[in-house]
Formats: sequence, C-alpha cells, structure tokens
Amino acid sequence: MKIANPIAMLGEDIASDFLKKKGYKIIERNFRKKYEEIDIVAVYDSILVFIEVKTRKSDSYGTPFDGISPFKVRHLVALAQFYKQLHPKLPDEMRIDAIGVVLTFDNKPESIEHLENISGF
Repeated sequence: MKIANPIAMLGEDIASDFLKKKGYKIIERNFRKKYEEIDIVAVYDSILVFIEVKTRKSDSYGTPFDGISPFKVRHLVALAQFYKQLHPKLPDEMRIDAIGVVLTFDNKPESIEHLENISGF
C-alpha cells in the first residue's frame, strides 16, 4: 500500500476545490488499480475527465508538469479506459487533464494551472 504524501494530498484537495468552482462534478478521488492511480475522476460538460495532480513547493525538481512523463500519460490512458469499462453509464467522451499546484512555504496555493486534454485521446 502506498503511503500518502501530505503535500500531494493537499494539492489534490486544492485541485478538487478549483475544479468544483469551475463546474466539474467530482465522481471519485484516488482510484487505484495495483500500483497505478488516477488522482481525480470528474464529469464536466458531458465529458468524463481524468485529472492528474502534481504539487510542488519549489522548482528544485522542475515545474509540476515536468513530473508528467509520456510513460505516465500512457499509464493514465490505460487506467482511464479500464475505469470506463467498470463504469459504462458514465459519459463516453473522455479526456485526461493535468493540474499543477505550487504551494508557498506555509502550504498556501501560490498558483494553480489547469491543462486540458494532455493525452490527445
């Protein structure tokens, strides 16, 4: 079992609130299959959206989006397709988004960036 990272969990909470304010309906958080995970599953405008959230407190390891490799995107696509098979009544149109959260030294959101359809699927 993966141990929860408190900074990652805070970033996902911030991202969920951000998405709700934009009109997204959160369906599920932290959907897991073995060692893979989708941070947030939501529906927006009749689209099933899978959201990868990356949170940083500094740019020492790059931007939040630098943490999303092509390998990671391929795994997200496969996991999204699996999720859709388990939930056939959800919308057929799907996409994968990414949200980057940068926190201040005292864990307040400094910036939130939302990239839509990072996989092109």
